[in-house]
Amino acid sequence: MTRMMVIPAAGTGSRLGGALPKVLVPVGGRPMLDHLLSLYAAPVSRFVVVVSPAARDLVDRFLSSRRETVEVVLQAQPTGMLDAVLAASDLVRKHQPDRIWITWCDQVAVHRRTVANLIGAESAPFEPDLALPTLWGTSPYIHFSRDAEGRIVDVLQRREGDAMPSIGESDAGLFSLSQAAFMRDLQAYAAIPHAGGLTRERNFLPFIPWLAARRHMVTFPCVDPVEAVGINTPEELRCVEDSLRATAAGGCEPGPK
Repeated sequence: MTRMMVIPAAGTGSRLGGALPKVLVPVGGRPMLDHLLSLYAAPVSRFVVVVSPAARDLVDRFLSSRRETVEVVLQAQPTGMLDAVLAASDLVRKHQPDRIWITWCDQVAVHRRTVANLIGAESAPFEPDLALPTLWGTSPYIHFSRDAEGRIVDVLQRREGDAMPSIGESDAGLFSLSQAAFMRDLQAYAAIPHAGGLTRERNFLPFIPWLAARRHMVTFPCVDPVEAVGINTPEELRCVEDSLRATAAGGCEPGPK
């Protein structure tokens, strides 16, 4: 099975207090992108990094020393994660991978066992159009609502002003789509006019309940709560660095995307 990974990475990382593009901000002395390329080098044969025009030169310079097959595409305007993911469409069409993995650039604490479980979820018992790890936690930044049969029917997002439960089920910023789901379903969803209620951005996460109503989807639990922590603040950076140094992590709360 061939896999391409799309890494939306057009953020500036301004809340982390540095001048680097977010994807190059060091975590434990290594850029976020370095962590991701190492973590996914075995299952993924090709990477696509989506950056802003202002970050292009710095990201290209970093990648010049990497052996992985990595291509860079631009997101000219910060219109949201959905458009960032769609920026890889031409390369998906060109290379025809069996699966397209997506990960947020600041989600560097995903456990290797979770990665292995994602590979297993792609084939058992039937290949799903979407597979993703989730986890339950307090004060969730996003929450998947499910029906009586366990199907995801909605996604609540704090950043869009939704009323959030005190305990909720969130993602770990890692998703596996079939080629058909990416080229057929994601494109069809993107053609529907929609935007976040507060941000007015075109978000990727609402695609998940939309797809769940139409295709086969699989979720499974994460290994460690720290996997849900996206690095957006110095506190989250320290939390993830502590987790990466430790054999067991705890005490981190997921932060905003």
